[in-house]
Amino acid sequence: MKRKPVLNFSVLLLLFCIINSKQSFGQMPFRNLNQVAVIGWADDTHYLLRIPDATGKSVIQSVDVKTGKETVSAIPETARERLIKSLPSGIEAGTESVISPDNKSMIFIKDNDLYFFSSGSRELQRLTSGNDPEVNVRYSNDGTMIAYTRNKDLYCYDLKNFKEKRLTYDASDRVYNGYASWVYMEEILGRASRYAAFWWSPDGSKIAYLRTDESDVPLFTLNRLDEEDGIHGKLEQVPYPKAGDPNPKVKMGIAEIATAKIVWVKTDYSFDQYIAWPFWTPDSKKLAIQIVNRDQNDLKIILADPATGEYQQIYNESRRTWVEFRDDIYIMENGSGFIIRSFRDDWENLYYYRWDGSLKARLTDFDFRVNSVTRVDEEAGLVWFTATGPESTDDHAFRVGLDGRNLLQLTKSEGTHRIDISPKGSYYIDTWSSISSPGSIIAYDKKGRVIREVHSFENNFDPAKNPKAEMISIPTADGLFSMPAVITYPLNFNPSEKYPVVFTIYGGPDSKNVNNRWQGNNPSWYAQNGIITFTVDHRGSGQFGKKGLDYLHRNLGKWEILDYADAVKWLRTKPFVDPARMGITGSSYGGYMTCLALTKGAEYWTHGIAGSSVTDYRLYDNIYTERFMDTPQDNPEGYKDGSALTWVKNYKGKLYLTHGDMDDNVHMQNSIYLISKLQDEGKTFRFMLYPNGRHGWGGAKALHSRQEANNFWLESFFGK
Repeated sequence: MKRKPVLNFSVLLLLFCIINSKQSFGQMPFRNLNQVAVIGWADDTHYLLRIPDATGKSVIQSVDVKTGKETVSAIPETARERLIKSLPSGIEAGTESVISPDNKSMIFIKDNDLYFFSSGSRELQRLTSGNDPEVNVRYSNDGTMIAYTRNKDLYCYDLKNFKEKRLTYDASDRVYNGYASWVYMEEILGRASRYAAFWWSPDGSKIAYLRTDESDVPLFTLNRLDEEDGIHGKLEQVPYPKAGDPNPKVKMGIAEIATAKIVWVKTDYSFDQYIAWPFWTPDSKKLAIQIVNRDQNDLKIILADPATGEYQQIYNESRRTWVEFRDDIYIMENGSGFIIRSFRDDWENLYYYRWDGSLKARLTDFDFRVNSVTRVDEEAGLVWFTATGPESTDDHAFRVGLDGRNLLQLTKSEGTHRIDISPKGSYYIDTWSSISSPGSIIAYDKKGRVIREVHSFENNFDPAKNPKAEMISIPTADGLFSMPAVITYPLNFNPSEKYPVVFTIYGGPDSKNVNNRWQGNNPSWYAQNGIITFTVDHRGSGQFGKKGLDYLHRNLGKWEILDYADAVKWLRTKPFVDPARMGITGSSYGGYMTCLALTKGAEYWTHGIAGSSVTDYRLYDNIYTERFMDTPQDNPEGYKDGSALTWVKNYKGKLYLTHGDMDDNVHMQNSIYLISKLQDEGKTFRFMLYPNGRHGWGGAKALHSRQEANNFWLESFFGK
């Protein structure tokens, strides 16, 4: 269930990557591909501007940042594009291909085997032959070798001598080398890892990898019943540690490629802890490894010797509540150390550490959140990064020296900003928007002085065609927080009428949904059908740093519902809101919130659609759950109070549940438990099962799901 904000820059980002400019950062303001946009830089003084024409096609112009002089340009062809164009006839680069770091060769996966193509030879060469698939192919930095797992053992392949080498030999159905367990993939390494749990050294001489033993982890069984599997069905069993269950046992191995020798980092294998996210020193002589204890309130970084496995601790971060792994540590190429984004105080700030563990410089000292490090210019001694600024719903660009001095906020106006920096850092272009304005594009010099406005986005608001959105602030009942919220009105909104409201939420810890950016002119289905939509962030959303987050410790479900209820009370004071039609909807953690709102919060919400919902945290995985709740054995009252099952007697509204029967993340068991309780209490509800649906589904079933949800709102709110 781990969720971090993920930005989709769509074609703009794709174009930006193609031209190989690495100077753009910040959250993308809401944009339409038919709008003017800066898509990168041709050189240090000319930016590339995309201008759509009336037919929907685009013209790319190279613009002198100082004079504004425009010339029609083309996006330069990259080495990657040239490689793809040189492929033999009938061969296409798709999702099952991996391109080398130098863009000179590719690996294709076809029929469970690997094929190699080089721009030099221009021939497709088969590397492996067999029925067992190679998984997670990863190139070494110099492009001369690849590594992968097969049957959950680790292999490498020499692309110069065309020779495979097996590095590990003891994998089984419960032991994996370089391949992550499900719970590590989902909650620590992330879905983008695709279960990969190995990391090349910079010089390509070694591979660090996780060895995982799930022998003690209980199996969870899913029963697939469909035409393809036949009338008798098929069992799918996956080791899945629920809250309080035994963990996978892990240790970090380092394989030397030349000899295939394995050295184990000498952590205590008997100790219940999580080990992940290693990072190498630039010279490949040491390996840093992150370790979090089972209680998840202490993070250590150790520095190990690949030759002996001995290590020393170089970093420690502890909190009363919880800490998390850091997957965005920046490694200084000059070997001086690393930059880490840390909650050492109540807000995430940037710290620059030496490899011996001493603090070289504190780079920021904000009482607001640093979101990411985007660019480090080691020669100039500068760090570019994004942060909210004092308004937690904003997103701004900043720059600071590597000594922590000369801090400069590069973007000034309210809202969400994305800047494109010229290759040498002499200029930057700011594309911004806010909830009240579609914004503009402005050119600046490196000192933050305005050069000129490149483009201003028009807002031709028509109440019959465009939804109106407003950002508001709602105080919590205890007066400690002022929650940001966005209310979006239906088309042709009439304040003298009464409208139904639907809360659209996710609501998980440290997962804010309210951002000060343009919402666009295209009306949602809700706006077209006379429904107000409402999004609000509670105290534990991340808007308020650890001061707010820590309230959720051992209390999932408690403060979220209390804060959301304060938002309902605020809405009830508005003459245009109908309190008898107060809806809420979400999936995953949002489904949990919806189920809890219709039970524990039944006094406030009347209708809800809950997708793929956790209904009791005893049923979810241990890493995510225990981070916030500790174990059920240590916190039985917290688990009971946060369970929708506990509050079923309160239910009096209309709840519509959906779940995929093959959901291997939030098991359908969650919905079944709630359904059983609702039936025992004689409650009326709806449930829609999606056969073979995992944690979400696509295709015809996704269309069906949307249609049924829309019908539920129309019937419940308007009797249609």
